[in-house]
Amino acid sequence: MIELKRKLEILADAAKYDASCASSGSHRKRAEKGIGNTEGMGICHSYTPDGRCISLLKLLLTNVCIWDCSYCINRKSSDIQRARFRPEEVVRLTIDFYKRNYIEGLFLSSGIIQNADYTMEQLVLVAKKLREEENFGGYIHLKAVPGASPALLRQAGKYADRLSANIEMPVQEDLDKLAPDKTIHEIESTMAEVKGGIDESKQDAKTTKRPPAFARAGQSTQLVVGASKSNDGVILTKAEALYKKFQLRRVYYSAFSPAQFTDPNLAKDPTPPMREHRLYEADWLIRHYGFAAHEIADSLENGNLDLTKDPKLAWALKHRGLFPVDVNRASKGLLLRVPGIGVRNVERILKIRRFHRIRTDDLIRIKISMNRAKWFVTTADHNPDVYRLDSNYVLDRFRPKKVQPSLFDTGVSRVSVVTGEI
Repeated sequence: MIELKRKLEILADAAKYDASCASSGSHRKRAEKGIGNTEGMGICHSYTPDGRCISLLKLLLTNVCIWDCSYCINRKSSDIQRARFRPEEVVRLTIDFYKRNYIEGLFLSSGIIQNADYTMEQLVLVAKKLREEENFGGYIHLKAVPGASPALLRQAGKYADRLSANIEMPVQEDLDKLAPDKTIHEIESTMAEVKGGIDESKQDAKTTKRPPAFARAGQSTQLVVGASKSNDGVILTKAEALYKKFQLRRVYYSAFSPAQFTDPNLAKDPTPPMREHRLYEADWLIRHYGFAAHEIADSLENGNLDLTKDPKLAWALKHRGLFPVDVNRASKGLLLRVPGIGVRNVERILKIRRFHRIRTDDLIRIKISMNRAKWFVTTADHNPDVYRLDSNYVLDRFRPKKVQPSLFDTGVSRVSVVTGEI
């Protein structure tokens, strides 16, 4: 038991640098006499040292790795304590933690042992034992190891709710310098295989009553921010391409922070947490607000997002010729670009104006952020503030004297999830 506890300490800590985990989007019913499901509430959440609220048992199968990625603390040249779980130990931990109501599922990644296929076999074995021997119906997220055989990836998708192949860098040049064992082609081939399995499952669902499920919650990936010189424009362009090509559920961004055993030749200072946060906001604009990556990138200075204001506000200030917009006439696409008006409120505006002309009080009533939106919109009863947008007084409001750091600025990788309206 002491040995298992020490393994848990080492491999749970080693897993915290992987941001690409989420339990949303899966629906799996509990089998008769089974245990666990992916729906419902009542989960006791735990908190990582960097402040993230999680309900997954997040582990590496091992931190032993034959690859030597400069930004990774688990690379083969890193002088850290190594450990490795047996598949049976991970199964035991998952079931024990679930029965104690500590977790809702398992996020399992691993260093590369021997080769990609052997590593993938071990990950699949854990999920297979949980599903078939323990009758576990909870959430399982497995790492899709780049270069693993299609047959193993298909098995992984059979047992896991979500798969993720982390691309880490937006361009091959970065991988050549920092992760010479990886290629974007190989990683994207793995993503394509997973997408193929998901597409086949959806197609079978149209013709079969109970088609075999495959990665119900889709796939995700991760990009490390700040370890290379690639700017935010390059990162967002790559993220958008991945969304379109592989229909990813999420791209996660992980701010690079040098640890004790990361490559000393990399940046000495951690990437500002706010840069990671701004990337999540820009990602949200691409996925939900109709922005294209090139539109955001074209508005950037020096290729990086403005840390002092959110990217939607920054874009609006650089395109002031489009504003103000009349909320009673503007298209849905243009309303989505108004700072302070989110997706839900755009839908509300479109409904309300079918019945009467919208006044300022209507916007306040549906709880639009008027301290931001009022500079960019006109209503039926007018809005004099729009004519003050270019005044020094107003522009100063959009220039904070100090960038606010992330709430959980502890110098380690985080997951920032943008859930509010921008």
